Amino acid sequence: MPGRHRSAASVVAACIAAAVGAGSSFASAPPVGPLPTGPASSIQTRTGELVAFALPHRSNGRVWRIANAVNANVLRQVSEADVGDQVVLVFKAAGPGTAVVSFGLTRGERPKAYESRRFTVNVRS
Repeated sequence: MPGRHRSAASVVAACIAAAVGAGSSFASAPPVGPLPTGPASSIQTRTGELVAFALPHRSNGRVWRIANAVNANVLRQVSEADVGDQVVLVFKAAGPGTAVVSFGLTRGERPKAYESRRFTVNVRS
């Protein structure tokens, strides 16, 4: 049942992000440096569905940044928004395969990561 709960939470977060008129953020920034060990999760979905990642806001100018190149054949970012006390990033499952999405918490666009989150997304057709 945990997989269903995570999937339902992802869909709810995606709907909230869409409802607040989230826009895409594709700005270029220096790469995130080495990531400290952090929580890791796996998500299973199907092609065409949305997957949302909700990350907690942090203080002192720290922001969540995507820390790796995401396989665009599998996942494509479609929006990003601040929703309550969370930063929500929404991706669309573009095709079958596996994509890893890692986030690093940095101070602004500096490379040092203070926290990390890692998600392995398996997309079936």
